[in-house]
Amino acid sequence: MSIYKKVVLAGGCFWGLEDLLRRQPGVMNTEVGYTGGQNDNPTYHNHPGHAEAVEITYDPEKTSYKNILDFFFQIHNPTTLNRQGNDRGTSYRSAIFYANDEEKAVAEEIINIVNKSARWPDPVVTTLEPYTPFWSAEDYHQDYLERNPGGYTCHSIYFDSYLKKN
Repeated sequence: MSIYKKVVLAGGCFWGLEDLLRRQPGVMNTEVGYTGGQNDNPTYHNHPGHAEAVEITYDPEKTSYKNILDFFFQIHNPTTLNRQGNDRGTSYRSAIFYANDEEKAVAEEIINIVNKSARWPDPVVTTLEPYTPFWSAEDYHQDYLERNPGGYTCHSIYFDSYLKKN
């Protein structure tokens, strides 16, 4: 029996990230919310310093932290500071919220691979931030693109795996 693990990622509007990440093999659940900010119980209208993020629950027997990060870098532009598509501001920063030194080291390794690939014209600006409490977003944000097909997203699969070539 596998014990599930969690990872929290931010890369622009959480709707698009959630929609693509939830479809990955081994991902058991996704939830959108806020993390990395200054207040408790943040809301969409009051989340100073928080990033819009996705908490991903995954089965480590079916996928890995490294594979999830690899896919994360395929579906958003990690080279734009505090911006994805039309969304601008620190709420839309690219960030990996690591739980321990091992996760931080893996994230650094993946960032180096992405930079060496030269697929993006600029270097990665994704921040590595220690895990802070994750606050679930309002219900109307959860599963947004499943409930609103064709709704706004600035995410798509831009590249294939960075790991296949390394």
